[in-house]
Amino acid sequence: MPADDGSIDSDIEAYLAAHERKTLLRFITCGSVDDGKSTLIGRFLYESKLVFEDQLAALEADSKTLGTQGGELDFALLVDGLQAEREQGITIDVAYRFFSTPRRTFIVADTPGHEQYTRNMVTGASTAQLAVVLVDARKGVLTQTRRHTYLVALLGIRHLVLAVNKLDLVGYSREVFEEIESQYRRFAAEVGVDDVVCIPLSALRGDNITAPSPNTPWYEGPTLIEHLETVPVDDERQAKPFRMPVQWVNRPDPEFRGFSGLIVSGVIHPGDPVRILPSGRTSVVSRIVTFDGDLPEASAGQSVTLTLAEEIDVSRGDVIAAADSAPALADQFEAHVIWMADTEMLPGRPYLMKIGTLTVGLVIGPPKYRINVDTLEHAAAKTLTLNEIGVCNVSVDRPIPFDPYRVNRDMGGFIVIDRLSNETVGAGLLHFALRRAHNIHWQAIEVNKAAHARLKGQEPTVVWFTGLSGAGKSTIANIVERKLHEMGRHTYLLDGDNVRHGLNRDLGFTDADRVENIRRVAEVAALMVDAGLIVLVSFISPFRTERAMARERVAEGEFLEVYVDTPLAVAEARDHKGLYAKARRGELPNFTGIDSPYEPPESPELRLDTTRLSPEEAADRVIAALQERGRLG
Repeated sequence: MPADDGSIDSDIEAYLAAHERKTLLRFITCGSVDDGKSTLIGRFLYESKLVFEDQLAALEADSKTLGTQGGELDFALLVDGLQAEREQGITIDVAYRFFSTPRRTFIVADTPGHEQYTRNMVTGASTAQLAVVLVDARKGVLTQTRRHTYLVALLGIRHLVLAVNKLDLVGYSREVFEEIESQYRRFAAEVGVDDVVCIPLSALRGDNITAPSPNTPWYEGPTLIEHLETVPVDDERQAKPFRMPVQWVNRPDPEFRGFSGLIVSGVIHPGDPVRILPSGRTSVVSRIVTFDGDLPEASAGQSVTLTLAEEIDVSRGDVIAAADSAPALADQFEAHVIWMADTEMLPGRPYLMKIGTLTVGLVIGPPKYRINVDTLEHAAAKTLTLNEIGVCNVSVDRPIPFDPYRVNRDMGGFIVIDRLSNETVGAGLLHFALRRAHNIHWQAIEVNKAAHARLKGQEPTVVWFTGLSGAGKSTIANIVERKLHEMGRHTYLLDGDNVRHGLNRDLGFTDADRVENIRRVAEVAALMVDAGLIVLVSFISPFRTERAMARERVAEGEFLEVYVDTPLAVAEARDHKGLYAKARRGELPNFTGIDSPYEPPESPELRLDTTRLSPEEAADRVIAALQERGRLG
């Protein structure tokens, strides 16, 4: 590396001023397993003089015991901090590192190469401006190389560097390099990336990293660091319309009310008109407040507090936007979905979407198609599994402000969260709002649920029976309905077997089909509650998430979950339909309790132990529970 152009000893102010003027480049390293990503970053840190003497001594010692270079310095150990990574020689987590040269500062994310950790790579790419895709010269372009290239293109990264690494292991062959370059450029063009710089290098030996290598006299392009120092990184976000998702309503005292957040695009000044979404209210910015005092201007990348001229109701998750170019509002979209969980994506299952600072309910529809990242072909799919990418329609439980991801990454990118575990299971990129959403409106109806309930003299309720096959759900539900009918109550029984003869006859018994089975029944039950009925629902309904969704479809107090608790051995011994015997013989795949899971309720309103209660006694307990809650009028 050349010597730094500022001297701390001679002129500290000039040194600091020079460093303040440096631009920042965020980039990622990606590619397949063992292509040398961590070694490359370690080399950057070493060449940038950011490795202290004690770290260098530790590196020398670790290289002898944990390294993969026969005792020579193993620069990857500077980055692979997890013990599991050192033992396996692979990167698992996303490691962020900072380094600086005289011309620019850098934040680099070392992302995992193994297919199992593609989700971590997506995390690292979400904020990057450039991607360095490494390829082992001995192996060439692999499936994971194409997968990562497709992902970085999908995530909006338009500057790519193809680093053909380990060229020393193929004798610095020009022919090998040019063949890999040709193959890669064809694929990059197919995914819409034209800005590709190809560099032959050896991260371990330092060839073409910071200085031209005498081992590649045929290469006349820039070194890697030269390109990283000069690639344009003008912040396009500042030229876009103003957007600031509200992170926090700042009320330190009764006299001050501001709205804090990170400006994700545009520029704002006191006096600028703004629009608050989703409410649509407008106002004018009074002040731009920071810890260091008020600002005359703030732009993308700054965290500030804005005060408004009028008292307007603004909450966390709202977006403050330029009044004359506000984002759109919608609740149904087409989107790319990148699935990151070991459990498959289940269309129709309720998830959570976190977009900006807002969290809303989310349902993902069946994939329109799944993308084969190796060939870019569109393949039919009913669901998405780990690391798969598909295009789906998605819907949220309220209109949200958004910009298409290609226009604004912060306003169009979201993550998918499991409602029960709170784990991130996917990521998505919004394309556009679905037009059909604008054609569907609620029709005002004069005879409402309350009117139906008064006429029937009862409180409409869903009584949801859940349990294993053979537990006795249908038997008990049938007795409950007979007794309620004798009492003059208005009821309807939705039985799992009966519904599959008509409404759900097109569904099988995969997890995805089970989710859709319950979604449809929950919607029907909610309509029947709206009609004032007491609805008895007898379904195995094996998943807690779908039972929670069914509960949310009706008002609080209108849902009674009844767990018909019967041990598997007892249910199997009853087996009057012979289903367990078929499942044991492998004739009924995906049978609940045998090769498909059942998730017992954690806090049902009523638990019926059918090893101790007769069906009549169990039914009486259900009716007593309805009476205690005032549901029978």
